[in-house]
Amino acid sequence: MTEQKIIITRDLKSELQALLASSGYDRLFILADANTQQKCYPLVRDIPALQNARLITIRAGDMHKELEQVSQIWNRLSREGASRNSLLMNLGGGMVTDLGGFAGATFKRGLHTINLPTTLMASVDAAVGGKTGINFNGLKNEIGAFHFPDYVVIDSIFLRTLDQDNLLSGYAEMIKHGLIDSTRIWSDVLTFDPDVRRLDVETLNRLVAESVAVKERIVTEDPKEHGIRKALNFGHTVGHAFESLSFERPRPLLHGHAVAAGLVCELYLSHKCCDFPADTFRQTVQFINTRYPPFVFDCNDYETLYERMTHDKKNENGNIHFTLLAQIGDVRIRQTIDRETVLESLDFYRETSLQ
Repeated sequence: MTEQKIIITRDLKSELQALLASSGYDRLFILADANTQQKCYPLVRDIPALQNARLITIRAGDMHKELEQVSQIWNRLSREGASRNSLLMNLGGGMVTDLGGFAGATFKRGLHTINLPTTLMASVDAAVGGKTGINFNGLKNEIGAFHFPDYVVIDSIFLRTLDQDNLLSGYAEMIKHGLIDSTRIWSDVLTFDPDVRRLDVETLNRLVAESVAVKERIVTEDPKEHGIRKALNFGHTVGHAFESLSFERPRPLLHGHAVAAGLVCELYLSHKCCDFPADTFRQTVQFINTRYPPFVFDCNDYETLYERMTHDKKNENGNIHFTLLAQIGDVRIRQTIDRETVLESLDFYRETSLQ
């Protein structure tokens, strides 16, 4: 399957009931992590069409997005008679949709999946687009496959379960979508206040729909990431390096916090190497640095961070390939930047984030 149907709803139960009642899946499985089993599963478990669904619960946290947990899912699917006409419903954030999507892509060479994103990050990024994967040897999403879910069903009811850190995590991807798409969306994202204490859910719903549309348009044009889909990696080459390094710290970064830090670095590279406008550069960096806690590292970490960037999946012929911007919406893929300038961007992040 090379496309997915994205449903944005305010009536999750009715939407799922109608969808599942007409589906013809032979067995239903719900994948949740320890957190979403407690906070989110109660919101769907009384749907009539899910009364015979088997619940599979895995450990929460990106550090557990690993082969051992995939094996546990495979074992449950096998023991309980799952076929290629069975459905695995992934109820959770990006970790669950990535890992569950990979389990679904590989069991019997692919069964049906539906993503029910419960975080802002999953709603605007991880659950949409067909990328699945697990971490391996300390590297983010090193093993994976393209496997499009049958449906992605998004309901803001789950966003009310989020804390501030997780809301900001997803918001980083919305900042990225604005930057790679249009000044209008970028401006809307930077004028919204992503604070859970005074959250304007109606406006956030509109921004989420616009953000999802940006990704959906790009994925439809380039489903297997041969060209323009690389635009979605803006901020991620450095961001994934930060995230991988943080796995070795007592408190690992949430993915979106790593991306936010990566955006600062890659905006610096865009400004220096592609003449990205200084005013837009400063406004975006200020927005990020005033809302996201800094990722603390020092020059002793530079070699490790640079080495992690060399493992990025966009790289070719031993060169690190960045996705950069010349203007908002003017994406430059496959940009090769010299090592000294890349390290300068780390200096810039440390200097600005700690002010």
